Amino acid sequence: MRLVTAVVAAAVLATAAAAQSPSTTRSFTPPRLWDGKTPDFRGIWQVKDTAHVNIEGHPAEKGVAAAKSIVVDPPDGKIPYTPEALARRQENYRTRTTADPSIKCYQAGVPRATYLATPLQILQSPGNFAIVYQENHAFRVFHPDTRPHFDNTDWWMGDTRYRWDGDTLVADVVAQTDEAWLDQAGNFHSADVHIIERYRLTAADTLEYEARIEDPAVYRRPWTLRTVLYRVKQPGARIVEDECLEDANGVRHHISPNDPRNLLKSDYSRWTQRPAR
Repeated sequence: MRLVTAVVAAAVLATAAAAQSPSTTRSFTPPRLWDGKTPDFRGIWQVKDTAHVNIEGHPAEKGVAAAKSIVVDPPDGKIPYTPEALARRQENYRTRTTADPSIKCYQAGVPRATYLATPLQILQSPGNFAIVYQENHAFRVFHPDTRPHFDNTDWWMGDTRYRWDGDTLVADVVAQTDEAWLDQAGNFHSADVHIIERYRLTAADTLEYEARIEDPAVYRRPWTLRTVLYRVKQPGARIVEDECLEDANGVRHHISPNDPRNLLKSDYSRWTQRPAR
């Protein structure tokens, strides 16, 4: 009787653990593009957490909700830095309010652009895949993996090749600048970072995103983060302009689309006007 009870308890625990793991959710068959084959990821998507503050998790701050670590491997939720790289990360954190490249209007890089507090839009047709990010006019064109990567480049958004693994889009990303950060806390990588992204629809309005990050110059071992993006379904939802202005010191800063200084350059009121017939 004790053996049966133990077996049943173990089965219940295993089932509960599986239910809590995003990677083991019940399989979902996504809609297809007009070719009848390609999974349709089109739409505007956005995360609902604040992992962009610190992907290792952080407590609540004024105006910012707490967030758990989105690092799923290692299990402790910590990035496996080398001792030297950890020291640099701590210095980045100390100077984060002025050193973060994102606040100076540099593009966010991969994977950071995915879990920012602003939305992104996926554009698709059979054989073509691109992402437009609201943040700082950034975009990525995903090229088929039959084409070799570019060598000796260091772009903010990297160089991406992709393929389909069943209904999962798998992207291979290299050639990123070492100036990019992974979040506002100063987590970082070198120019030799290699990232494997996986995009998978787990339901009609949820898109699971996973990134495996390898960089022997900075990390003791490869590690993985995972998060979920949700479809933005509000009527008329769209990506809006994200603008920057220079301050008196020549440093560029993000400004709101509704800021009058931005409207001097971009009059959004005309978007709401009906065209003349």
